[in-house]
Amino acid sequence: MVPVLVIAFILVPLAELAVIIAVGDVLGLWPTLLLLLVVSVVGAWLAKREGLAAWQRFQLALGEGRVPTVEVADGAMILLAGALLLTPGFLSDVVGILLLLPPTRAMARRLAPRLAARRLRRRRRRAVIVDGTARPAGSTRVTWGRPERPDRPPASPDRDPSP
Repeated sequence: MVPVLVIAFILVPLAELAVIIAVGDVLGLWPTLLLLLVVSVVGAWLAKREGLAAWQRFQLALGEGRVPTVEVADGAMILLAGALLLTPGFLSDVVGILLLLPPTRAMARRLAPRLAARRLRRRRRRAVIVDGTARPAGSTRVTWGRPERPDRPPASPDRDPSP
């Protein structure tokens, strides 16, 4: 989880800043700011249009009596795209606009379960089996407010936990 947070809060803003500076060197300050504004406005319009369409498909699916899984996934990706478009920067705008386009959204919808399954398999490999249940590697089991130590037997409920 920590590498994901490092990427999200340190590397992505640095990359966004580098791209904005590079575009600013080529175009100049005001055209760069204008381009950021135009991309955000067009993205907001596209997010609104796609969001309303996804909402209508969601309502239609409910009316037909089927589970709207595709519609919910589309709605979540459109919401993420809108958040990315609100974030200043060209990289987040490109990813946001790509998520708003139906063909790319369909590709992301097919890719997401595979990524989730791979992550789950990786987590299972790192898990340690304790008392017949999988626990994350490095986790400590706590009994009566104190961690168990391998050199001492675990505390029993009828024994006083105080030293």
